[in-house]
Amino acid sequence: MGAKGKGKGMLLSLSLSLSLSVYVFGKKLKKDADEKKKSKNDVVDYEELSDEVVEEEEEEEEDKSNTMGSRQKAREHVQELQRLAEKDPEFFQFLKEHDKELLEFNDEDVDEDVETEIDDKMQKDKETDGHDIERQASIAEKEDKQYKKVITSAMVDSWCDAVRENMKLGAVRSLMKAFHIACHYGDDGGDESSTKLSIMSSSVFNKILLFVLSEMDGILRALLKLPTVGGKKETVTDLLSTKQWKNYSHLVRSYLGNALHVLNQMTDTEMISFTIRRLRYSSMFLAAFPSLLRKYIKVVIHFWGTGGGALPVVSFLFIRDICIRLGSDCLDECFRGIYKAYVLSCQFVNATKLQHIHFLGNCVTELFGVDLPAAYQHAFVFIRQLAMILRDALTMKTKEAFRKVYEWKYMNCLELWTGAICAYSSEADFQPLAYPLTQIISGVARLVPTARYFPLRLRCARMLNRIAASSGTFIPVSLLLLDMLEMKELNRPTEGVGKAVDLRTILKVSKATLKTRAFQEACVFSVVEELAEHLAQWSYSVAFFELSFLPALRLRNFCKSAKVERFRREMRELIRQIEANAEFTNKKRISVSFLPNDPAAASFLEDEKKLGISPLSQHVATLHQRAQQRNDSLMESSVLVGAKASIFGSKISENDDDDEITNEEGVAVFSSSSWLPGSDSKNKNPKVEEKKKKKKRRKESPEEAAFDEDVVEDLIISSDEDEDKDSPSVGPGVEDEPVSPKKRSKKRKLSAEPSKKKAQFHAKKSKNRKKAH
Repeated sequence: MGAKGKGKGMLLSLSLSLSLSVYVFGKKLKKDADEKKKSKNDVVDYEELSDEVVEEEEEEEEDKSNTMGSRQKAREHVQELQRLAEKDPEFFQFLKEHDKELLEFNDEDVDEDVETEIDDKMQKDKETDGHDIERQASIAEKEDKQYKKVITSAMVDSWCDAVRENMKLGAVRSLMKAFHIACHYGDDGGDESSTKLSIMSSSVFNKILLFVLSEMDGILRALLKLPTVGGKKETVTDLLSTKQWKNYSHLVRSYLGNALHVLNQMTDTEMISFTIRRLRYSSMFLAAFPSLLRKYIKVVIHFWGTGGGALPVVSFLFIRDICIRLGSDCLDECFRGIYKAYVLSCQFVNATKLQHIHFLGNCVTELFGVDLPAAYQHAFVFIRQLAMILRDALTMKTKEAFRKVYEWKYMNCLELWTGAICAYSSEADFQPLAYPLTQIISGVARLVPTARYFPLRLRCARMLNRIAASSGTFIPVSLLLLDMLEMKELNRPTEGVGKAVDLRTILKVSKATLKTRAFQEACVFSVVEELAEHLAQWSYSVAFFELSFLPALRLRNFCKSAKVERFRREMRELIRQIEANAEFTNKKRISVSFLPNDPAAASFLEDEKKLGISPLSQHVATLHQRAQQRNDSLMESSVLVGAKASIFGSKISENDDDDEITNEEGVAVFSSSSWLPGSDSKNKNPKVEEKKKKKKRRKESPEEAAFDEDVVEDLIISSDEDEDKDSPSVGPGVEDEPVSPKKRSKKRKLSAEPSKKKAQFHAKKSKNRKKAH
């Protein structure tokens, strides 16, 4: 048994070593085969030069010989495995369980993989080459089809005549196809390849757009059997189930969709105004296409907020029309969109933009009047947002929180809601909003009680006066105004006249500006005007004597402490008018028999109030005239940059429904323009071109440019011109330092140089004129 066990162990070790050598040999054969595969694949990839053909044939013969040798070795390996299975079945079973790859080795695996991969690669290359040839041929065919037929002016005239005379449906469809091509002209990856028409000239483009925009509304109404003008949401909903709508609804959608696309491409404000004005007649059709309706609202509101000339008015009329015609389908989106556009447009204010902001605010107020219950829901949310911003500033008391309140965006929103509540104060829907808005305005005025924010507090007092006058409720505005008068900065000695200050266009002044005489005068006169306005609202009240007692007392104290004679004189005049008005009401009050809580007290001096004969009412009228003159002089003294942008109604016809006038305007606009969408003219920026022109002019005539810069002068309130020249410049939020005497002398020397240049310039001009004569 021991000898037999030893012999069996020896045999097992020999068989194990033999199987391992066989396994290593098989792995090596596979590795050689894989390397040959790679070498042959590389040969296929680089078949480019004709000189390498011979070398490839030689390599193929070598590969064949190698594969024959590897096949022979593989067969020998298979025979060895069979012998092992006969001699030692237990070890063969062990290899089966732990190394199947060695036993499943096949002699055909050596060269078949290589051949199949080469064949597959060659087949793929042939297929890709064939696909490329077919693709190029199809592209060439499409390009040939695309430019087969070019739209000419004669073709457009024939289509227009056929539509006008016989209302031919084929001509209408041809025009709509041409309109689609015109609107998408120059688009990247446009749909022109799928059509047989194309546009090559700007005159044809203008003719197509002008005819379709002018006539398509009437054509669609005739096809759909609708009235020539008017129509609301109900008209379209009733039309959706008819046969005409199923046949021609694609024309309506094509017209509105293509017109919207070209609106986004236009840059000229007159062309945009004409297009929106014509689309306004077809606005009721948008009830059938909610997605188009939302896009139109966004585009037109954008033009309303950012456009110039007549475009804001035309855009607002379009928005108002769709709100009236479509009702609840677009009211919420229009209210939200127009408020957001207003907020974006009023972030910065100057003398020239002030009129534009007032116009935008009036438009928002007018649009809310279309549906007051729906507008109340939005107004409540937006006013609540303002209240939350103020609450954060009161609780956090940080610079960032204060800055969110004391900025133009916030103040202009307060102005907007003040105007809306004053416009609809008699309506039950908007009356509840007056009280929270009054609380917000009062909190804003007292948030940072410093003299530097004097203009902002004055705006708040003006808003409170407007709310009190429209709602007929008493608001204690006099306390806020009298606190402003008693600020110590108004009683300090002045450091020069300073530049004239327009309190309507600033919220904050610098520390140096507080000490100027111009700023102090503007503050005192504005406070007097607002205080007189507040007291004049109650100048016909039976309780005027009690109401005016404390204001008159504090005004007398101000007269005693004021050091400037002009201020004392102004206060004495206001006190005199208050006393005269108290006598006026007391005379009528003696003969009254009703009690203070009697409803008859509301009708006290009602006839006199309609006539406006109280002393304070007449005094307020004179103060308004003086304030208007002061504002006009400030506007004239400032540089009016872009003043044309604030003129809205000059380019609009008086009768907007007159088709002849609008068609004539369209002909003038489109015929004078060679614009095509997608052309180079689209990328031109008019502001950049104007700057380039100005630079050229300055290079050509530097003396004229220097002379023009010296023409604009600041408004001087006092006769002391030297003090005004020496005073620091005014800028909201900029702290200017007082100018030392040395710097003043230098400034005077520098200011004398431009005058010499002016004299030399005029002398040269006079010499040239003499030579010409």
